[in-house]
Amino acid sequence: MDSCQILALQNALPVPPDGHTGMNGTTIDCSCYHVEVLQSPYSTVRACILKDKIKALLIAKKTAFGDFTIEEFPDEFLKQNVISVSLRDSELPGVEKKVIDLTSCELQIHIYQVHTDGAGAEELDEENLIAANHWLLPSSDFQGMWESLVYDEPIKTRLLNYASTTLLFSDKNVDSNIISWNRVVLLHGPPGTGKTSLCKALAQKLCIRFSDHYSHGQLVEINSHSLFSKWFSESGKLVMKMFQRIQELMDDPKALVCILIDEVESLSAARKSSMNGVEPSDAIRVVNALLTQLDQIKKYPNVLILTTSNITGAIDLAFVDRADIKQYIGPPSTRAIYSIYLSCMKELTKRGVISPTHQLLDIRALEVTRFIENSATVYSLKLYNIASKSQGLSGRTLRKLPFMAHALFLRGSPVTLEEYLEAMSRTVDHQFKEREDFKDH
Repeated sequence: MDSCQILALQNALPVPPDGHTGMNGTTIDCSCYHVEVLQSPYSTVRACILKDKIKALLIAKKTAFGDFTIEEFPDEFLKQNVISVSLRDSELPGVEKKVIDLTSCELQIHIYQVHTDGAGAEELDEENLIAANHWLLPSSDFQGMWESLVYDEPIKTRLLNYASTTLLFSDKNVDSNIISWNRVVLLHGPPGTGKTSLCKALAQKLCIRFSDHYSHGQLVEINSHSLFSKWFSESGKLVMKMFQRIQELMDDPKALVCILIDEVESLSAARKSSMNGVEPSDAIRVVNALLTQLDQIKKYPNVLILTTSNITGAIDLAFVDRADIKQYIGPPSTRAIYSIYLSCMKELTKRGVISPTHQLLDIRALEVTRFIENSATVYSLKLYNIASKSQGLSGRTLRKLPFMAHALFLRGSPVTLEEYLEAMSRTVDHQFKEREDFKDH
């Protein structure tokens, strides 16, 4: 591996913000930023040419206020070859935005195209049971998913740093007998908090950030429940067969392979049942076969194992020991819910469902006003109150709620922001009532 490739890997790491203060007191950020360029599926222009064009475009823009996306371009070349240019390095809701000096900061430009084929199914036996889903990355299925996930802590940056270091240490040929790492991430927490989505979004983001190093990515989502199906009388052999197929993907050094095991506590359930004599001993063989395969994968520099669990206490300790990072993903706070709802309202306004007559403030701007109601904050405060009473709803429900608001209480488009917020408030009440009714019956 040459020095340019090593430098590309190091530059893929998120860089802590740094900057200086301008004459007017505004913080000018001059640190490193990642710019993601979505190339048209019909474009055959080389990445190096596009990078030069995009860099010239950004320098001409001179400054930016926080993250931005450009979808309209001044010249015909960019119009024909580029769909969007995005700088998206901010993560926490409410973090103060900085003026970014695009002429002096370091810009890492990542060119990528998305695959639109969707997921393929891996079938391992004559029963045609699906043992895994398989995506070629970057995929249109996961486009925008990373940005839609909102947390109060820098969880996404933490995971990016971990994955980047994992790949960097491998490419540096660090002796794993001296410094050990297993390439395993475990996300745990209650259902509906976005753990699986975060795994898929992370795989997509890594393929984009490391596009100079890996030509494409592979995401294999293993169906744990299928592995322990009663139809599988020889499950251990089927696990071996599945990993033989994964092996073929890992043998390509230009492919970044991410293996996702959802609800990994199924491994523990199978082993416990087997030891108690509840299930056939074949169940424990499939667990052992899977753990053995995960151990063998460690020698491949281009692989990352992503796992999730809804029941932390049920996870097999033999697996927990293999996880480098054990990250808790909890329910979103009011601030995070507000940011989620705000992104939904902006999308509905952009698409013409909500009339663009009023502007909502981001959470940071709302906090600066100390939540004092006036003509500029009135609608933002209504949305914040809706977010406050939404606590307890899952992230999955929060993203669905704007749709349900329209389906239950509104008709046609466009509608005013005030009408939509009223419908949102009624829908939150409706969600909690549905939950109580379900418990009672």
